[in-house]
Amino acid sequence: MSAQPVTTTTARDPLPAPTNARRVPSPGDAQVAIRPRSPAPEAAEARAPDASVTLSSGGRLGLSALLAETAYAHPHRIALIDPAGKQAWSGRRPITWTYASATEIVARLANGLRGWRLPRGARLGLSLAGGAESAIAYLAIEAAGYTPCLLSPSWSEDEILAAVQSAGIAGVLCQAKAGTATPAQTLCRVAARYFGLRYLAAFGPDVPDGVISLDGMALDGTGGAFAAEISGGLVSFAGGDPSCPVHRSGDAILAAIAFHRTCLGIAQGDRILTLLPFGDLRALVTGLGTALTCGASLETMPLFFAGPFAEALARPVPTHLVAPAGLEANLAASRLPDGLRSLTLAHRAPCTFPIRRLRPGAANRILDVVAFDEVALLSGERGVDDVARTLADPDRAALPESLIAIRSDEDGRLAFSGHACRVTSLRRGEAPADAGGSWRETPFRATVQAGRAKAINAG
Repeated sequence: MSAQPVTTTTARDPLPAPTNARRVPSPGDAQVAIRPRSPAPEAAEARAPDASVTLSSGGRLGLSALLAETAYAHPHRIALIDPAGKQAWSGRRPITWTYASATEIVARLANGLRGWRLPRGARLGLSLAGGAESAIAYLAIEAAGYTPCLLSPSWSEDEILAAVQSAGIAGVLCQAKAGTATPAQTLCRVAARYFGLRYLAAFGPDVPDGVISLDGMALDGTGGAFAAEISGGLVSFAGGDPSCPVHRSGDAILAAIAFHRTCLGIAQGDRILTLLPFGDLRALVTGLGTALTCGASLETMPLFFAGPFAEALARPVPTHLVAPAGLEANLAASRLPDGLRSLTLAHRAPCTFPIRRLRPGAANRILDVVAFDEVALLSGERGVDDVARTLADPDRAALPESLIAIRSDEDGRLAFSGHACRVTSLRRGEAPADAGGSWRETPFRATVQAGRAKAINAG
């Protein structure tokens, strides 16, 4: 029987001692250390998301280092918030995590994962529908010195098998229940078909026999200070195709986050409320990555229900909403709260840009972010650095070229370069190649009308 979920910890509850994330490195450790920043007032401005962030120690150490930094400076600040109706579809009650408590659990899980004694950089799959567990599991994999691989929670058993084989995944972290689905049982069948999948671990309740309980690992393990390993980056799947894994370094992840933040205007202590499932680069950058780089909180709603969504959105806290672009008409017909600072509408190429129903107001921003497979994320604020105008004439786009640059080839296909677009195809059994600074071509073309892109087409 699996252990029950770890105890809810809010800013008013007793907290574990703040983690300063330092220890003496052992000979096998990376020769790096997290340097916690000095405590700063809560009202301090968020760090400027310029190109230099990609060269910082945070980029090399990964997002888990940023979690530990904020836990040291602001241990009581809220980090992760579960959806209120989580128990109905997962069997787990919702949890609100402070930065300090999240760091402690990440450290415990990371220490447990290190006990698997896989090679540094080994690829561990992450198949979770959403909620705080998705973020904590991702950060624990990274802090343990392994490479997270994002598996879509909507994939079938055969698709999961293809992804595990193509990416050479040695273990998968999942959950026992997700609505009527039983992901842990599905992965047991996958493991029976592919012997390279050595470890399965799941959040409960009712973890199947032969599957490691992550709740037990968190409750029974040891935490405390941890030294973040050098980030192994991220493996995701181009176009959601399980046979096409791609690798992005830790620096490239942070560069993509930095570019997105230049358009967002988010401050420390703000909240990101996301409706995107945690299964690709788009969700990571606009959600967890942005939250951790600026010390914000992240609230996830992987399953959309109108009532709970309206209740969550109405909470009196500065909020940045991330939603699928298909919900624009619904949001335009709703009364959006005064606390909404920005709304990010997420597209995935190929796509169309229909008539816009939402306009930026004096107190909020409307952003569009377009994912071109897993090669690039293009973000832009409507009325300022609009993505429709950028795609219509890439040569005249005012982009930070060290992070991202776009060109339209002779046949109209779009290509990308810059730190945020350094991605390489992955082959099983091979280390990721150096992405270098070359251009990455895509199969996408922009259909332009009256100086604006009306659609992104493939082929």
